[in-house]
Amino acid sequence: MAAPELPPLPEGSRPLSALLSGIAQAAFHGNAGITEDLLRTQLYPEAPPEEFRALRAKMRGLLQSIASADMDLNQLEAFLTAQTKKQGGITSDQAAVIAKFWKNQRTQIHESLINQSRWDNVLKNMNWRVDLKSQLRHIDQINTPVAIVEMELGKNGQSVRADLA
Repeated sequence: MAAPELPPLPEGSRPLSALLSGIAQAAFHGNAGITEDLLRTQLYPEAPPEEFRALRAKMRGLLQSIASADMDLNQLEAFLTAQTKKQGGITSDQAAVIAKFWKNQRTQIHESLINQSRWDNVLKNMNWRVDLKSQLRHIDQINTPVAIVEMELGKNGQSVRADLA
């Protein structure tokens, strides 16, 4: 089943889209340079700090919920529809901006969350085979199966290769 097509974004949606990008950079990609003050002064300079703080908190909460569930477009549409009907929720224009943002950024945010959740090496590659010994000093060890395992472990671009016999 094909995902639903998203409608074009309404006029004036650029600041909200940029706010979502800033929140994603700070929350999911670890960019500490994206601060609340920076976002407010660049995107919503005329908004009172309390009002901006509330908008930012609402959008951050929505993005956290969407990202933690790794919503596909159908789930996202249902979630955003529920948010628009909720008291103190979001507008349909905001929902459209969030949907477009998530459609474009889902993969990068998901990959970032996966990378953040790893705290140790990961198995990058593994090969194995079973050999039979055909020549040995002691005849009772001939035709004994031997497992040979080759594993490549790595973390963040580093690799270690281990051969086990």
